[in-house]
Amino acid sequence: MSDYYDTLGVSRDADAEQIKKAYRKLAMKYHPDRNNGSEDAERKFKEVSEAYEVLKDPQRRARYDRFGKEGARSAPGGGFAGGFDIQDAIEIFMRDFGGGGGASFEDLFGGGRRRSGGGRRRTQKGEALRVRLPLELRDVVKGTTKRIRVARLDPCGDCSGAGTADGSEPPACSNCGGSGQERVAQSSMFGQFVSVNTCRACGGEGRRATDPCRTCGGEGRVRGEHEVEVEVPAGVTSENYITLRGQGNIGPRGGPRGDIMVLLEVREDERFHREGNHLVVDVPVTFAQAALGATIRVPTVEGESEVEVPAGIQSGQALRLRGQGVPDLERRVRGDLIVRIRVWTPQELSSRQEELLRALLQEEDPAPETAPEDGAGERRGFWSRVKEAFVS
Repeated sequence: MSDYYDTLGVSRDADAEQIKKAYRKLAMKYHPDRNNGSEDAERKFKEVSEAYEVLKDPQRRARYDRFGKEGARSAPGGGFAGGFDIQDAIEIFMRDFGGGGGASFEDLFGGGRRRSGGGRRRTQKGEALRVRLPLELRDVVKGTTKRIRVARLDPCGDCSGAGTADGSEPPACSNCGGSGQERVAQSSMFGQFVSVNTCRACGGEGRRATDPCRTCGGEGRVRGEHEVEVEVPAGVTSENYITLRGQGNIGPRGGPRGDIMVLLEVREDERFHREGNHLVVDVPVTFAQAALGATIRVPTVEGESEVEVPAGIQSGQALRLRGQGVPDLERRVRGDLIVRIRVWTPQELSSRQEELLRALLQEEDPAPETAPEDGAGERRGFWSRVKEAFVS
């Protein structure tokens, strides 16, 4: 497995400027527009772009340094869950070095031929979708696979996604000559300058339907509803999301699909409270059980488990069941179940219960907060007298 630092040729303590400089140099070397469709160059271009996208972000870089690639993918804003494709790599490059003008590689750095009107058709990636997926605590503990329905844009069946009435390839755009770009001259107090922008007529595709399909209005896509599968790993929180690469909206007139971002919503559980990877549950016990000790059954996510309550336990004290909590997302080690004891006080008593408690009241020691400090002679231990009262 390649290391992101080695991929960019920088040390692990490189600063942001060094990382950006190294990426720019390698991206220019391996950019597809400079290498005539070389598969090896495209692969290296994707590798350096993925490495740069992680290392330039302090939070994702920190998680990568600690947990590796899986840690970077689970960080907020991270995740190449369905794979990192060439379109993602190009978008990263144009975002950080393209100035937002829609210029091609040759326009930015020179050294290339201009596209002719009959050149390769530019395609636009479909928009990303966001959907919410509610989860129960059991889903988080065990991991699960869910199927959800999403409304997305699919290729138009009448024109096969071409956007034209007869389904043929649209002709080159008359405004930009098929380049997908237009140059706009502007004047300022410093003189005239020319900016390169995405063609307003064709949206940067280089082609424009003169006789658009009536079903889709020339877009080449229509809305439909589909069911998609989401694999949810154990240990997620509501701060995590899952990216389904290439399952979102289809791009206009045959463009590649965008992604689906699945936002996770872990619902509150009625019994268990989550604290990180640990679960906390309140369990009531009677006064006699607390005083004498007992074996009780407590709820867990998987069912029930037996717990030994030691004699003399106080209300609010906790017992711990190892490995009965939530798995850690990276390490797959489960947290614990914290059983918090609550001593239950009955509101109604039988005559026998009241008789026993009144007898105990005469024998019991004062509560620790009010116990005399000077001592009044040796007395039998409180818990020994409790046991005698309840077992007699």
